[in-house]
Amino acid sequence: MTQFINALNDFIWGPPLIILMLGTGLYFTIGSKFFQIRYFSYIMKQTLGKIFKKQDESDEEGVLSPFEAISTAIGGSVGFGNIAGVATAIAMGGPGATLWMWITAFLGMILKQVEVTLAVYYRKKDENGDPYGGPTYYMERGLGEERNFKFWKVLASIFGFGIFSTFFITASNFTVSEVVASTFNINQVLASLMIVVCTYLMIWKGMKYLGKIFTKLVPIMSISYLVLGLVIIAINYKNIPQCFYLIFSGAFNGSAAVGGFAGATLSKVISTGMARSVYSNEAGWGTSPMVHASSKTRHPVEQGLWGSFEVFIDTFVVCTITSLVVIITGEWSSGAESATLTLNAFSIGLGTFGKYFLTVTMLVFGLTTSSGWYVYYEVVLRHLCNRNTKLKNIVLKIFKYFYPLPGFLMTIYILYVGEISIWTFVDITSGIPTFVNVAVLLVLSKQYFTLLKDYKARYLGVGKIDNSTKIFYEDSIGEEYEDNIL
Repeated sequence: MTQFINALNDFIWGPPLIILMLGTGLYFTIGSKFFQIRYFSYIMKQTLGKIFKKQDESDEEGVLSPFEAISTAIGGSVGFGNIAGVATAIAMGGPGATLWMWITAFLGMILKQVEVTLAVYYRKKDENGDPYGGPTYYMERGLGEERNFKFWKVLASIFGFGIFSTFFITASNFTVSEVVASTFNINQVLASLMIVVCTYLMIWKGMKYLGKIFTKLVPIMSISYLVLGLVIIAINYKNIPQCFYLIFSGAFNGSAAVGGFAGATLSKVISTGMARSVYSNEAGWGTSPMVHASSKTRHPVEQGLWGSFEVFIDTFVVCTITSLVVIITGEWSSGAESATLTLNAFSIGLGTFGKYFLTVTMLVFGLTTSSGWYVYYEVVLRHLCNRNTKLKNIVLKIFKYFYPLPGFLMTIYILYVGEISIWTFVDITSGIPTFVNVAVLLVLSKQYFTLLKDYKARYLGVGKIDNSTKIFYEDSIGEEYEDNIL
């Protein structure tokens, strides 16, 4: 069984998915005329520049404000994947995996902009008039209704299976409880149960409540983590040149054995770096568009800018800090892995304070990640139930009761039964929906480019506005038809 699961993981994150990810990212990068580079300052102005300004109540339709949407999405992506996942990538693939995380994130900035844009464009209102969307929605409308592709439900089912497999196979509870148990010297099962209770408290009031929590928790913890990470890097500034040498040399030559590090082939470096990047920033995975689709926005591309910003912050900032801290302290070759590796690096850099700080950070990030994913599952379930209100309410209520339990059961399994790395399971569950989603993005690329052209004409003064262009899918089909198909 162990050999089969490892072989399955190697196949999923083998050449087909790697080529699809890199090829699609390059296609949208070139097709958009390198939008994520040429308009980088504009993206930052429209996102980071608005974070600290007082947000007026928008008249646009939506459940969340753009900032609540990005905070919820970042809450779902910035977490133990940035700390434990990145450390695992370096432990398995060596420092060179960092460069492949950067390359994947560079292309991921435009990929996530595309999937968020399409999710907002193709979103659908529920019985209360609140909009929801995501990959299954643009598969239904973009493939099924516009292109009459009868097998869109097959793709949506495969995607949904991949997303919901993470409900049963999740690394969050185990990874966080492991760190908490180690730091505070308590039983890991007890720590796992504490996380279950905290998760229940987080999710009980629903998406709107989570959005308000994330707008406060995520910025504070992210900034604190970055500041202390920079302090460790500054303390070890003499090792910076060697650190970057290891990253760039190992990215194309593989990594030789050093200390407790066994060494890695070039293919392992690439696949590990890409897998960790996708798991961390979720670009192409199709997850965070489910949150962004519920935002109040005047144009789909404008919300897509937040997707690009999300990837930039997640990987180029937070993941980079983790990578540099792990490498610059020399801990990457110690033989440790996952959260323990990052914990050791922070302990070396900041002593006991660093150990306790990272533990609290992991706990908060673990809770925000788990709660953010609850929103993703809710969107898929809402689409599955469509407008059957009674069924929807029953399903969502039952799901809320059971949501935190698989994480606890997975922790028990790994502690007492499991012989396979939790990250092998993680890679499999992220690879399946990513493959389907990225392929669909390619098929729907024309709609993205139409919306991008319209946005540039309306708000960037590039080209002329075509008044026949419909900004939202519902505008193009008419309200009467919309009522009929629902």
